[in-house]
Formats: sequence, C-alpha cells, structure tokens
Amino acid sequence: MVKPHARRASVDHLLNEYKVSERRACRLIKFARSSHRYKPLDDPRDEYLRLRIKEIAEVRRRFGYRRIHVMLLREGLKVNHKRVQRIYREEKLSLRTKNRKKRAMHLRVAKEPATQANQRWSMDFVQDEFFNGRKFRTLNIVDDFTRECIVIEVDISLQGVRVARVLDRIAIHRSLPKSIVCDNGPEFAGKALDAWAHSKGITLDFIRPGKPVENAYIESFNGKFRDECLNSEIFLSLKDAQAKIENWREDYNCNRPHSSLGNLTPMEFVEKLLKPA
Repeated sequence: MVKPHARRASVDHLLNEYKVSERRACRLIKFARSSHRYKPLDDPRDEYLRLRIKEIAEVRRRFGYRRIHVMLLREGLKVNHKRVQRIYREEKLSLRTKNRKKRAMHLRVAKEPATQANQRWSMDFVQDEFFNGRKFRTLNIVDDFTRECIVIEVDISLQGVRVARVLDRIAIHRSLPKSIVCDNGPEFAGKALDAWAHSKGITLDFIRPGKPVENAYIESFNGKFRDECLNSEIFLSLKDAQAKIENWREDYNCNRPHSSLGNLTPMEFVEKLLKPA
C-alpha cells in the first residue's frame, strides 16, 4: 500500500514536471484532492519533541528513529513511533546505509541458546587505527544470554597469553562460563589459551573456518561497536583509545536499550533476573 506522503509527493512531481492541473494529477494516481491539500495542525508538543529528538541524534549519531523512539519512551514521553519518524525525516536525520551484497545461501549450524548468565561467552578481535595510521586491536568478550559486554581489552598487540591473563582478571569478580565461542585465530587456537582452558575446565567452542555466522552474538556486537564507537571517534593515543572505548562499553551496558532484551539495557536485564519472583 502506497503511503499518503508518497502519493502527495507524486502529485507534486506531476504538477512541477508536466504542468498538469491538480485535478488531473490526483485523478491519474487516484488520490483525493482534499488529501493532497491537507496540512497537519501544529502540535505545541512538537517543539519540545523535535528538540529532544535532535539532542538524542546528536549524541547517538548512529541511532535510527526506532531506537530514538525507544529512548523517548524510556524518558517517560508517550509518543507514537510514526510521529517520531515524521519529525526525524523533517529534520533530515536519516542515516546513510550501505546496500549489502547478496550472498549464496548455506546451511547454518544453529547453537543451543544460552539459558542463564555466565553459561556461554563469545569473544573475538577487532582492529582499528589511531589518527596517525598506526593500528591497534581490541579483544571483545560478551555474555550470550545477557548481551553484556564483559570486557574490551585495547592494546597494540594481543597474544594468546594476554587473552588468558584477561580472562583470569575477569574471574576475580565473576564466575567463568562453561564454554567460550571463538574463531580459529592463532591467539585462540594456540597452546597458551588451550592450557588455560584445560586448567579451568572450560570448553573452547571453535566455529568452522570461514563461518562467522556461527559466532553471531559477538559478530552482532562487533557491528554495533564499530558503527557507534570506532567509526565515530578519533583516537589520538593508546590511552585515549582505552578511555573512549571503556566509556562506550559502560554506556552500552548501562544506557543503551537492546531490542533482543525487550528494549532493556544489559544491566537492567541482569537486575531483572536477580529479582525474586
């Protein structure tokens, strides 16, 4: 079904390009002239809503109107998502998206979903660079059930021994999982991490080579991390990168709503789990 604003735009195109009358243009696309002439009434609440939408979009530059609508609801504003979409478009805040290439379908190996916190984690590396072109890496670890980002370790080089050291540091203040999903990179498949996992009784669940979809939780997180943090910041030094990325991680866990958690943040979801029934 063609939406009214699209039909109204089609009538305007006919009027401007072909110089036909409004009556004839509306008749051609079967659109009532009264609908074409309709002007929405100004709502006094729109001024504040418009300002708030622009403020959220300025801070969270990669949020579309749907996620901005969720943020407004979390602030206690009762507003329809269509109204947010209209203002979002009027302010020309729409995001530029890349067209994804179609890939051949292949059989996916579905993993059993995690049913509790600290049951299964996923981890992966992401690479980026400083303003001068020098590269650095991040080790990202997430909980598959709560979607919490447990740690983002940032350094120039991250080897298998360093990965084991990071996991030992995490074990000081929380329980380690039964299994960790990872790819077949040398840092994960090497002797250092294998010996660590054996000593802790943890299974390293390696995905098949060339099948990142089998590590979907961390791949989804990496996409958000790159889009909302790495691509939005300029990193001057290692300390600068560590500080900015840690601030983003805390915001991701505590303030950013997650659609798969019912628009709760990971921390709110964890608190909900801990509440007595």
